[in-house]
Amino acid sequence: MKKTILYFLFLSILASCKENAETPLRIQGETMGTYYKVTYFDQQNRDFKATFDKLLKEINAEVSTYEPASVISNFNKATATFKLTHVSGSKTKHNPHFFANYKASRNIFIQSKGFFDPTVMPLVNYWGFGYKEHRAVTRVDSLKVKSLQKNVGFQKIKEVSGDDGTFLHKPSPATELDFSAIAKGYAVDAIGQLLESHQVHNYLVDIGGELRARGKKPNGKWTVGINTPKADAAIMDFKAKVFLENIALATSGNYRNFHEVDGKKYSHTIHPKTGFPELNSLLSASVVAKDCATADGFATAFMVMGLDKAWEIAQKTPDVDAYFIYSDENGKMNVKFTSLFEELLAN
Repeated sequence: MKKTILYFLFLSILASCKENAETPLRIQGETMGTYYKVTYFDQQNRDFKATFDKLLKEINAEVSTYEPASVISNFNKATATFKLTHVSGSKTKHNPHFFANYKASRNIFIQSKGFFDPTVMPLVNYWGFGYKEHRAVTRVDSLKVKSLQKNVGFQKIKEVSGDDGTFLHKPSPATELDFSAIAKGYAVDAIGQLLESHQVHNYLVDIGGELRARGKKPNGKWTVGINTPKADAAIMDFKAKVFLENIALATSGNYRNFHEVDGKKYSHTIHPKTGFPELNSLLSASVVAKDCATADGFATAFMVMGLDKAWEIAQKTPDVDAYFIYSDENGKMNVKFTSLFEELLAN
């Protein structure tokens, strides 16, 4: 009799675990001026919202230019040298999120031939898209733009390590960093890695449209959409749908965040090599990569490059594939995508 009871108890527990594993847990909240949504499958049915919120708050405290006391804000206010790590006896105090964004940005800066450059912050502020007052530039001062551009160049920041810590040397007090084109992707990865540390391997993380998928749903792969790049397009108006499995996706576009002055649109994507908002035929760039920080950074870099250069770089860069939506010479919306991305497209 006991064996029978134990057998049925085992079946009951097994059925419960299976049911929990097939029932998605959904958590959402706000971060970085946008939303976050996490869908995952956990046999233990754990609620990680408090853990997510704590982690995202810690990331913001290091990389948000809208937080006056953040690590990046302190770097931007430094006159010449910024102390990145502090060594006291046998203990070293790190700023891990800032440094991870810094290192990832440097890699993408190199791979993108300088089209992705976080030191555009002074120019982003000038054009009214930064942490200072959001306002359109009604009268463009080319000399001012040229002056600000002298402080742009990620390669000018030097990293030096010594016995008492690691330092970043700025070429000018006016040199500032802006991780807004990579920070959401980094936060997506951080949430995913946190889930994996708790043995959760089937999930989809979404922060403001930047995505990281691992594993599968019980009924198949994760399916997400690429928005139609029109300012008046509905949030569920998709140009394409994509299957994601063990990959990340990020999209950048100029069709929603811009200023319009005298009928002319100024996009939030600032070209580091010209100092001006970039306007080209590329309407949006969606990038897949192993991690979301890389996808996020390259999506911005491709928007700066324009279609032809972006296509060339996408073809040459390992583990980076892209889906481009652009306007042709007749003003018609067209698409172009790399071979791997084609395999991800849902029919």
